[in-house]
Parts: sequence; C-alpha cells; structure tokens
Amino acid sequence: MRYFLFALTLLFTVLPKILRAQEGNQALPDPFTFNNGKKVKSVKDWERRRKEILETMTREMYGVAPGRPKNMRFEVFDLDKNALGGKVTRKQVTVHITENGREAKFDLLVYIPNSAKHPVPAIIGLNFIGNQAIHPDPGIKLTTAWVENSRMFPCAVDGKATDACRGVNASQWAVDSILARGYALVTLYREEIASDRKAQAFQTGIHPLYPGLQQREDNFGTVAAWAWALSRGLDYLETDEDIDAKRVAVFGFSRLGKAALWAGATDRRFAAVLSNESGAGGGKQFRRGVGEDINRLCTAFPHWFARSFAQYKGKDTELPFDQHFVLSLIAPRPVYLATAEDDKNSDPQGEFATARAADAVYRFLGTNGLPDGPFPALNQPLAGQIGFHIRPGGHDVKMFDWIQILNFSDLHLQK
Repeated sequence: MRYFLFALTLLFTVLPKILRAQEGNQALPDPFTFNNGKKVKSVKDWERRRKEILETMTREMYGVAPGRPKNMRFEVFDLDKNALGGKVTRKQVTVHITENGREAKFDLLVYIPNSAKHPVPAIIGLNFIGNQAIHPDPGIKLTTAWVENSRMFPCAVDGKATDACRGVNASQWAVDSILARGYALVTLYREEIASDRKAQAFQTGIHPLYPGLQQREDNFGTVAAWAWALSRGLDYLETDEDIDAKRVAVFGFSRLGKAALWAGATDRRFAAVLSNESGAGGGKQFRRGVGEDINRLCTAFPHWFARSFAQYKGKDTELPFDQHFVLSLIAPRPVYLATAEDDKNSDPQGEFATARAADAVYRFLGTNGLPDGPFPALNQPLAGQIGFHIRPGGHDVKMFDWIQILNFSDLHLQK
C-alpha cells in the first residue's frame, strides 16, 4: 500500500512537472522558420529571419528603443594615469545626451591596465549601487542619482551615496583579476540611466527624452533603456585610443544580465556577451514553466519590459518566442551563461536549455556552438562559441564565475 501511495504521488505531483518541462523543450519555436512558415536555407535567409526575430522580441517583450542620439557628447572629467598604486589609468566620462529640448547624462568609470599593450580589449557592464561601489578607490566620483539603502548595502542616507558606499559591491567585481588579464573595465550605474523603482519608472534618466516612445504598447522599457545605455558606452569607447572597440564584451548580473543579453542582441558591435544568472527575461527558458514567471515579472517589475509583454501573463509555456531567440540574435558572436545551483528563480536547467536550443543557429553560422553533452556537473564549465557553467551557491557573482568568464573571454577576445 505504501508503494502504491508513493506511485500515486509521483503520478500526480512530480510527473506533471517533468512533462511540462519536457513539453516546453519539445515545443520551442523554431528560429529557422519564418513567420510565413517557410524555412531558412541559407545565410542570406538567416539575415532576413534574424530581422523578423528582432522585430518580434522588440514588439512583444523588450520595447522600441531610440537610435543613436544625434546630440551626444563625451566629457572626460577625470584622468589619472597612476590610479590604484600606478597600475591603472582611471578615466571618468560623462555622457551628455540632448533630445527633444531635454538633457540627460550618466557617468562611465573606465579602468585601463597600464602594463597591457594598448589598445586593450574591454568588458563593460552596469552596476547596482553606483560606480563608487565596485572599488574603494577614493578617486571615483560618488553618484548623485538615487541609491537604495538596503540590508546588503547599508550606506546611503536619504537616497544619496556617501563615502560609506565606496567598495560596498566590490565582492561582485573582480577588478584586480580583470585588469591583470589585460582587460579594461568599464561600468555605469543603472539609476543614472533609468529608475528601477516602480513608482519612479520612466520619470528620470533618459526616459523623459523620449516621451513618444512611452505612449506605445511596445514602449521603451527599463531593461531596453539599460541596454541602450551600454551601446552609448560603446560609442564612447570607439573614441578612446586606449581601447580596442572591436574587442568589447558586455557583462551583466541578474536583471542587469538581462540588459547585457539584449544589448548584445541589438548591437552587433559587442564582440561577446557575458551573462551571470540573468534568469527570466534573460537566459532562462520560459516554456519550461519553471522558476520566475511572466506574471511575477510584469507585476513586481512592470517597468522592465514593454506593456505588450503583459499579454503573456500565465502563458509562459505558450509563448510564440523564447530566450533562445535572443541568443540567436547574438549568434555567431560568443555568449556565456553562468548560473548557480541554488538560484531556483533563474532555473539553471532552463538557462542550459536556452543555450542548447540556440546551438543549432551557432552551428548553422559556422561555429562550434555549445559543446555536446548533458547538463554539466558543478564547477565543470563548457566553452565553445556558447559557454555555460553552474556552480554551488545562490544568486551572486563569485570569483569562480569571473575566472570562467575571463577564461572564456581570453579564448575569444585576446589576440
């Protein structure tokens, strides 16, 4: 009787979850099938299909972003060639943008290793607490944008950064290791670009410059705004003689990893994309029906994506697209997905499923894609043109993550 009850439990609880996950994998939309049902047969066909996919993901999920601003200038307000004990050149740059009679600005922090042969490759990424939070360097300008005061980062006073905010997020930014590998590190603060507070969404940063885009169902969402700003950072790097702008990788963690993936998908100038635990709306496959879902994204964070995305609440397993489409837009450029065993919202198996589903596009375009084989063991990275690893622990950026990300970058970005 005990075994009979156990079998019933499996039948009615565990088995449906397995079947739903399998069904999602089997029913994934085909990146090689045009909207009219025809099949991609050549690279020329793929370019047309890629345009369709980009239009779909823009319209249905991320929202329409403006192009490169006509009125944009870069102000280098800090240049220290002997920063961090003489090992680094520190530059701080304000990006000024004027559109529709309004101005917005945000700062880039640029660290360039002095010992590396210039121009150097670079890694650019958004940060959570302000540029001053990634390193205790006293020369970094304190952000004037709003800063949260949280249990993890108890440093802000009345929403303003203080000197106590210097280096509070340094554990997630392996600055010394990145620079020692010969990469420049470039970072910018999310709140200077677009507010991540639900009540303040679309009211600060760059959004007020483009009011017309907010009146559409496929409006300019916050993830898309962050991605757009990463491209503006690359615009600056193209003017910096110390940086090889053709070897710039875009990096992001968590919600900022979603932005990094979308930046790589929409801007082919990025040479590689490095995503750490980007989860739902990033590397996770929605159709598995596992982990954070569309309903939560559109309820807790309605500003992240276009309003049009809300039509899919409760329909994760029925989407006419999924995140392997985003990786397919990045193809054939290298992309790395890092995840962690206890990060259940990000669904590590779902991130791997996305990488596996994008493999066919990478191979079609002449690369080795994701190495063959099953879901890897802990701490056993896979590194083809698509890279992947899962480590022990939860939602974070650990040194192990950075070591694998830098190893992957060395394969693809170092001459």
